[in-house]
Amino acid sequence: MIRPDYAGGSIVNLMRTLGDACGARQPLPYPPLRNLKVSLLGTARNIVLLVIDGLGYDYLLRHGAGGALHRHLHSRLTSVFPSTTASAVTTYLSGLAPQQHALTGWHMYFSELDAIAAVLPLRPRGAGLFDALPGALPLQLFGHAPFVDRIARRATIVSPQSIAGSDFNLYHSGRAAVRGYRTLAELFGQVEARLRASAAPTYIYAYYAELDTLAHIHGVGSDQLAAQFAQLDAAFGDFLATIADTDTVVLACADHGFIDSPPERQIELAQHPELAATLARPLCGERRVVYCYVKPDKETRFVDYVQDVLGECADLYSGSELIAQGWFGPGEADPRLAARIGDYVLVMRENWTLRDWVEGEKRYKQLGVHAGVSADEMHVPFVLARCGA
Repeated sequence: MIRPDYAGGSIVNLMRTLGDACGARQPLPYPPLRNLKVSLLGTARNIVLLVIDGLGYDYLLRHGAGGALHRHLHSRLTSVFPSTTASAVTTYLSGLAPQQHALTGWHMYFSELDAIAAVLPLRPRGAGLFDALPGALPLQLFGHAPFVDRIARRATIVSPQSIAGSDFNLYHSGRAAVRGYRTLAELFGQVEARLRASAAPTYIYAYYAELDTLAHIHGVGSDQLAAQFAQLDAAFGDFLATIADTDTVVLACADHGFIDSPPERQIELAQHPELAATLARPLCGERRVVYCYVKPDKETRFVDYVQDVLGECADLYSGSELIAQGWFGPGEADPRLAARIGDYVLVMRENWTLRDWVEGEKRYKQLGVHAGVSADEMHVPFVLARCGA
């Protein structure tokens, strides 16, 4: 079991250091990253942070030897808990740990709506849409400021065209310019164009999602994932060569890594009707970290069933226990955090997953999964390259 190293070795600490280097008006409430001097970043005219969704540290070691990303590998970091995009990308976009930003997984119960929603698209589970004006839901559900609004540098957010204008993305883009892209070449082209167009020190956040998509579908060991990674690695090397004259520090990191969960390790809640009968709401969170809202009169039965039947597959914690132990981060918790992780949390062991379905929800299979506390899921690479003087 790998817990986040919030004391100086996680992506949370990276964001503290980045904030310091970019002239944050107030330091983020975490220690800076170990073994990285703020001056190394702060003296550069431009800072680029490339977040590669799903690129685990061990995957880079296995598949990237001799490539551009591996040549510039600085160190190994941990993700946040849970090690999933909804939580970790929010950390990159806000600078905050989940303890403070309180976005805790793909599916979350929002008491403000009395509904379960997929937080990144901000859509309810099942069919339909929320009856809300564009931009209204983030203002209602999020209580944090974007990282780009904390810093003194000009900022740009570069995202896939399909999500660049989403409510989630626009909220976290704050005062930054927003640029969309459709291809890998366009991604790096957009970043280079902004570097060369700015007359002032610049911070650019760029997000690449394709590895995550392929890993979910085809698995960590697939040829499809390896081929896409090879394209990304080559494009990254070409990008560094292209901007060699720009006085830029390029950082590349990830939100999480992956493991494969074969069909025999995928538990369906429908196979456990006694367990389902103890739940007040559908399951929330992720397949690897499951938030359970339990009927008050069924709590004993819920705990007994999990321990007796699923004890080899999952570790059981109360939500309050995980908050108190600092799994979601150090410091005072956002007051909404407890309601967003349920009464109990199942942290799945080895490569086990647990999943349910609701009416109107499209059913899909996932071979590659994340969010858990294995080394492959939790460890991410930290890549650093200095381009120009």
